[in-house]
Amino acid sequence: MTDSQGTGLSRRSLLQAAGATAAAYTLLGAATGTASADDRPEAADRLVVYPVPTGLPLNASFSVKARTPGGEWQPVPVLRARTKTINEKTGSGIVRSSSVANLDFTGTVEVRVTSSKGAVPSARIRPQSYDIAHEVSGDSITFSLTEPRNLSIEIGDADGGAFDLYDNLQLHANPIEKWRPEEDDPDVIYFGPGIHTVTDNVVKVPSGKTVYLAGGAVLKARVEFTGVENARLLGRGIIYDSDAATLVAFSKNIEIDGILALNPKTGYSCTIGQSKQVTVRNLHSYSFGQWGDGIDVFSSEDVLIEGVFMRNSDDCIAIYAHRWDYYGDCRNVTVRNSTLWADVAHPVNMGTHGNPEKPEVIENIVFSNIDVLQHREPQVLYQGCFALNPGDSNLIRNIRIQDVRVEDFTWGQLLNMRVMANRYNASPGRGIEDVYVRNLTYDGTHASMAILTGYDADRPIKNLTFQNLSVNGTVVHDKMKKPGWYLTTDMVPMFANEHVQNLRFLDADTAAATTAPEITSSAEVTATKKRVFNHLVTASALPTSFAAEGLPKGLSFDTKTGLISGVPSVPGSCTVTVSATNSAGTATQSLKLTVQHP
Repeated sequence: MTDSQGTGLSRRSLLQAAGATAAAYTLLGAATGTASADDRPEAADRLVVYPVPTGLPLNASFSVKARTPGGEWQPVPVLRARTKTINEKTGSGIVRSSSVANLDFTGTVEVRVTSSKGAVPSARIRPQSYDIAHEVSGDSITFSLTEPRNLSIEIGDADGGAFDLYDNLQLHANPIEKWRPEEDDPDVIYFGPGIHTVTDNVVKVPSGKTVYLAGGAVLKARVEFTGVENARLLGRGIIYDSDAATLVAFSKNIEIDGILALNPKTGYSCTIGQSKQVTVRNLHSYSFGQWGDGIDVFSSEDVLIEGVFMRNSDDCIAIYAHRWDYYGDCRNVTVRNSTLWADVAHPVNMGTHGNPEKPEVIENIVFSNIDVLQHREPQVLYQGCFALNPGDSNLIRNIRIQDVRVEDFTWGQLLNMRVMANRYNASPGRGIEDVYVRNLTYDGTHASMAILTGYDADRPIKNLTFQNLSVNGTVVHDKMKKPGWYLTTDMVPMFANEHVQNLRFLDADTAAATTAPEITSSAEVTATKKRVFNHLVTASALPTSFAAEGLPKGLSFDTKTGLISGVPSVPGSCTVTVSATNSAGTATQSLKLTVQHP
């Protein structure tokens, strides 16, 4: 396959190359869906299993079958993912094989997972918050799903403990695609079933184009959006064994949806640098290389990350200001409805990199409805399921971490908030301000002491509120029953130094605010017709819910995060009334929203 560098892949050469790869293509699964737009009722029971091309490594630890209720069982291919942990005695990496399976469905799907090792003593399906009922019989685990889920199926011992975190099965049960392009669409760079390579191992996407990886397509190249607008990467295909998987740099209105990033040789699964209006949805990422981050956001605005499953050999999600060629503040980033698994480093890391010569701000960051399945990091200074670590004169402010469930992890801290200067930094950070951690639950025994440390009196942590923080079933709050000489932080446990100001622990019913909020987000925004759009409504004084009235067609509102998102379908201007509510009152604002032509 060829790459014309300046204008992307030519249509004719792409189709010719696809035909060449198809000759070496063998179906290992059966696709049961149509190849065009799908307007069938979403409630109907339907299953799509995609084929896997010959040459893509499989894993034999499990076999998987699926069916609609009463239907025939269909085999689901099981791919080999690579994972890495660190040998804490030598610093070397330990690389293991794991299993990944994918299917699409609507309605109800039944799944049977069979272990190649024989009888299954016990099993669990995570995230545990899904509470998925399952039956273990002989060498098989059977369960049903009624909505899309990203799952880890793990085998344990006869006592129901010591579950295998490495030779496990990850199952991605996706929604069925609502739109699939035709192969001859002039605005689409189409990769059909088979293994594809391109010149220089990079697909450079022009403005206005969509790269489509069909189910069964494997692309051994990075997909790159650099200096472009209104472009997309969609499908159910795989980016495999590439130098990084996706790059969004100096771009606007970019969408990535439904892709599996499997075993990149180097680099991050997704880099977002100095870009605006970026949506990453339903991305599944596995890495085993050094610095094998999942999604890293640098100096960008209006970013939505949702429905992702990240299993990485470094930070799953990292949010920074300046690094390399990216400059400027980073703001209005929403991460929601996602699952994070860090075999190395942090599930979430924020603030390390910035520009001391022109200090930057990382602000208005929301993590909502998150399951953390693993954190394993021997280095104390790189621990924390949620790490807010501003260096390089960065200031972190206006952060919300809400509705988060942290399962028992192997090695590390629940939280690490430090204004710091480490070996990557030319100067300390300027501080951490106005952080609201609400409805965070940790159940487990392996967490080390959490850390909260300001750098000095001029670079503190201030206005940090924990509400309904639950540790092993106990809500930690300032009025809880405890010895009078104990600090509330002792009950976590957590260390806070003298440079932490206005630290509060509240129960679920205590009012977090004494004054009504004020809307702080823009009163005027512009979207583009038929392109992804994100606008985060922000407010002061710890709002707990949001509302919006008068949204144009194609946009929806998240009352928990304050995010307006979607794809507007009709150009024009309208006035949307947005509001933010806390225990003391409600603030409203008229938002002028203009939808322009591409």
